[in-house]
Amino acid sequence: MDEQLEDYILAHIDPEPTNLYRLYRDTNLQLLYSRMCSGHMQGRLLKMMVQMIKPRLVLELGTYSGYATLCLAEGLDDDTAHVHTIELEDELEDFIRDHFAQSPYGQRITLHIGDVKDVLPTIEGEFDLIYIDANKRDYTAYYRTVLPRLRQGGFIIADNTLWNGKVARELHKTDAQTQGIMDFNDAVAQDPLVEKVIIPLRDGLTLIRKK
Repeated sequence: MDEQLEDYILAHIDPEPTNLYRLYRDTNLQLLYSRMCSGHMQGRLLKMMVQMIKPRLVLELGTYSGYATLCLAEGLDDDTAHVHTIELEDELEDFIRDHFAQSPYGQRITLHIGDVKDVLPTIEGEFDLIYIDANKRDYTAYYRTVLPRLRQGGFIIADNTLWNGKVARELHKTDAQTQGIMDFNDAVAQDPLVEKVIIPLRDGLTLIRKK
């Protein structure tokens, strides 16, 4: 998508909330790898997907700066629904908590700092929606770990599944991240327990429904 078309789309969708604009700006000013931040277009889509699915319990793998987390929380029906988000990098914790505290939806979120394999068993309940945006090398492992915790009829949304188009090109033997995404895409495509579709928005979103 070229910049002119993206600008046109952004001018014709719901505006970015002020707190998320500040978060996006601070992410770009203060954090490394700011391209990982979901941003206006994807954020509004995530909020609307949550409103359509109407989950009561949401799991996010990979918080980063918390932009997508706040969009997920914004889409929930009320404060009795909840998002659990897991972030590996502890140096991001203060940044994340500061911005959650500035949001009207921060009380709907529990931030967990640690590795998914250690944190997930401490979270009780069956999830209605799971958003995966963590280490690309481990996407297949994440998928196999969380699918049993997803209710029948529940959804997984996986980000970056087109990986800048690299998934459709010849793979460099040292490119472990692209290989991880390709392995995940293959695993999901071959899984008879789920329905799946890839949406070519930004870096690719895969929408998965557990039958």
